[in-house]
Amino acid sequence: MAAKKEGVTYEEIIRAVRAGDYAPVYYLMGEESYYIDKVSEFIVDSVLKEDQKDFNLTVCYGTDVTVDDVINAAKRYPMMSDRQVVLVREAQNLPGKERLSFYLEHPQRSTVLVLCHKHGVLDRRKKLAMDIQKVGILFESKKMYESQLPGFVTAYLRRKGITMEPNAVMMMCEFVGSDLSRLSGELDKLILSLPKGMTRIQAAFVEQHIGISKDFNNFELVSALVVKDILKVNRIVKYFNDNPKKFSLQLTLSVMFGFFSNLMVAYYAPQRTEEGIADWVEQPRWQVSRNILPAMQKYSGVKVMQIIGKLREMDAKSKGLGNTIATPGDLLKELTYFILH
Repeated sequence: MAAKKEGVTYEEIIRAVRAGDYAPVYYLMGEESYYIDKVSEFIVDSVLKEDQKDFNLTVCYGTDVTVDDVINAAKRYPMMSDRQVVLVREAQNLPGKERLSFYLEHPQRSTVLVLCHKHGVLDRRKKLAMDIQKVGILFESKKMYESQLPGFVTAYLRRKGITMEPNAVMMMCEFVGSDLSRLSGELDKLILSLPKGMTRIQAAFVEQHIGISKDFNNFELVSALVVKDILKVNRIVKYFNDNPKKFSLQLTLSVMFGFFSNLMVAYYAPQRTEEGIADWVEQPRWQVSRNILPAMQKYSGVKVMQIIGKLREMDAKSKGLGNTIATPGDLLKELTYFILH
């Protein structure tokens, strides 16, 4: 695989590996573990057949080996195979990893060296990072923004021949959050639970198998706030207050902050059309149509700014700043009252 400059994507790596175009070294780093695991697993399974792994797959951990151990393993020749794979997990803990630069001057062409560095990155200004980019792949797996999660869910299911209704997508994203490993695991559970022949997942199915209420969740709370449905808002708040194990104030605040922040940005869209706002705030058109446009009719820009300020205040209080007695349910009641009045 030809050496790539900064910015190589997951899809580019998978496409090249699938085509048999291997780089001598892959340094996989970043805050999002999901893509690091997926790329490393795909490389191993693509380079080596199952019966070749016993002699040609070396797996080690940065906490247990030295950089010299890794280099010596990488310099070995494969046995009864064209290539071998040396996989280094927890590479962030590998001492003296800078000395890998000496190996990269003349890497063993029959070796595919994969280093997995989670929860951090190499300094791209340092020599090792630049040397990796010269001969191999330096890939950063970044945390996904909340606005990108629905697209991830939809694409993940599409590859498996499954679709999911928009409400169900939002319920999954809000319930699980941005942990892609957990999110993909929950999606796999849903797929396995589907009756034979069913290829579309409805919100009721998600509620049944994941334990999310289709009537009492953050998505429905935001929808009720959008149209100022006081009765529905109060019912959801009461449900959260009565079921503290099913309610996370931090998650609710995060969802609400995301929505009202997007609403604030929408006021500055050059074109106040559904398509124009969707492009401007980088949200699906159906979400703009369902929530943002109606909310723009109910809330002024000034009120939205005040709401965002109140959300920050509630976040601070939920963490104990200036609050000693209010429960999460009390804080949510105070917040929703402020939003609605």
